[in-house]
Amino acid sequence: MSKFFTLLVTVFLLFSCGTDSKKQAVQAAKKHPTPFENGNGNQTATYEEVIAFYKNLAADFASIQLEEIGLTDSGKPLHLISFSKKSIDWGSANEDKIKILINNGIHPGESDGIDASMMLLRDLATGKVNAPDNLIFSAIAVYNVGGSLNRNTSTRTNQNGPESYGFRGNARNYDLNRDFIKADSRNALAFYKIYHKINPDIFIDNHVSNGADYQYTLTHLFTQHDKLGNAAGNYLHSKLQPELETRLAARNLPITPYVNVFNSSPEKGFSQFMDYPRYSTGYTSLWNTLGMMVETHMLKPYKDRVLGTQAIMEEMIGIGSENVAEIKKARADSFKTYKTSSSYTLNYTVDSSKADTLDFLGYEAVVGINDLTGNDLMTYDRNQPFTKKTAYQNYFKATDSVSIPDYYVVPQSQWKIIELMRHNHIKMEFLPKDTTLNVTKYRIANYRTASSAYEGHYPHSNVQVEEEVVALRFRESDMIIPTRQPGMRYIMETLEPAGQDSFFKWNYFDTILQQKEGFSSYVFESTAQKILSENTDLKKEFDSLKTANKAFKESNYQQLDWIHKRSPNYEKSHLTYPIYKWNKK
Repeated sequence: MSKFFTLLVTVFLLFSCGTDSKKQAVQAAKKHPTPFENGNGNQTATYEEVIAFYKNLAADFASIQLEEIGLTDSGKPLHLISFSKKSIDWGSANEDKIKILINNGIHPGESDGIDASMMLLRDLATGKVNAPDNLIFSAIAVYNVGGSLNRNTSTRTNQNGPESYGFRGNARNYDLNRDFIKADSRNALAFYKIYHKINPDIFIDNHVSNGADYQYTLTHLFTQHDKLGNAAGNYLHSKLQPELETRLAARNLPITPYVNVFNSSPEKGFSQFMDYPRYSTGYTSLWNTLGMMVETHMLKPYKDRVLGTQAIMEEMIGIGSENVAEIKKARADSFKTYKTSSSYTLNYTVDSSKADTLDFLGYEAVVGINDLTGNDLMTYDRNQPFTKKTAYQNYFKATDSVSIPDYYVVPQSQWKIIELMRHNHIKMEFLPKDTTLNVTKYRIANYRTASSAYEGHYPHSNVQVEEEVVALRFRESDMIIPTRQPGMRYIMETLEPAGQDSFFKWNYFDTILQQKEGFSSYVFESTAQKILSENTDLKKEFDSLKTANKAFKESNYQQLDWIHKRSPNYEKSHLTYPIYKWNKK
């Protein structure tokens, strides 16, 4: 009887302790309320309130670490908040920990993640949300500081709350989610510091969607798994995404892939959004991080969006902590694959031969006459919800590939490129002395340039190159970049001119597109005649072109320019890409 009584007392004490600890956690959380919680569910914290909240939290809890890192275009630093039950040593690899990095407020009008992260970090610190021992959870408080300070009530035209918020453009009016490669902003340089400091296993960027209407509050935009590729891409597609969907469904929070349609009904089917390296998850995938954007639906109540965003982050913590070894292995195996690959894919297209099928929760699309314009207008009837089988094209296939050299050679004159490599922790070596190397040289054979500005640039596209192996003399202190290193994908994506977000695309080399020297027709004509008389093959090609092309035949300048470009007088730098590929053996 005494043993039974002792057991009852023990059970009672354990239950009481558990109940007391939960009560204490709730009480501790109440000491740090957020502006979102203090309001009516339709307010988001100002920038000043966010930073003050985290400073107070860090002062009260040893598990919260607050750091100021870099500068942004606004003149203020980025604030990184990290939670861990044990003190964090950023100098170690932390391979026994799941490292999760959250980005908030890249578009400050999409503020859901700002408020959700404040509550989650507090709840982790107080114990209101169970925190695994192997977790390092970090969040950028507000990435677009300048946009957050530019507070207004009207620029999110399609969005249902909050009552006031920040602006999409940053202090210099850049959309920061197009800047992760071109790095026009100080924000991007500060992000590099944070990302490479943490080397996260999982990265989440919190957003709000635009476009179609449907029943979901939550959508996800995982980095495209075929582009991520290898073990990491397979894990993300076959395990991480389905597990997140299952866990959220158990919380009565259905989620669907980001609905990538505009002015069209989703029930017709849609494709996955391709996150090129200019985007946050496209950038982090270059280091095999498992990336996802949260896209809450613009028309759903703000409170539901914020709480849903918090729920996603909570479930990702659970998935990450329970599968840390498998996630680490998937990333490590992907790095190993690239160490031995001979080629690299730059461009992809939708693979229309296969697709997944969604049980999509939508609303019937209705086309009627717009009272204002008198033209057809498609709307959605929320009184007609449906569940329909919908094709989701989330498989992509390669459209090209390039060889991976042992090294890229970057002349020291290209100092902007070298600086960006350093910011991204790319290992480089100086040439110890003037050296002649047999390298592959690219000539820009064709390209198109945007006719209107896009994020401060007139980017190039449809880039075609011609290759030639040549012996070139390089100077002491020119830079060689070995490709077989953790940042290999960043190197390939930026230095190969045909890449979707190459430095060439973003106008870093536009000086080579303009000739610096020309000719006067009346002076060069005699030289041109001499060149043709001494080169019979060139003369035959010239005569053939005159016969076939009337415009060419009738233009003195076109004919002389054609000859000039094939003469010793033509400058070698024109259209010559000033980065070179070198195989050491």
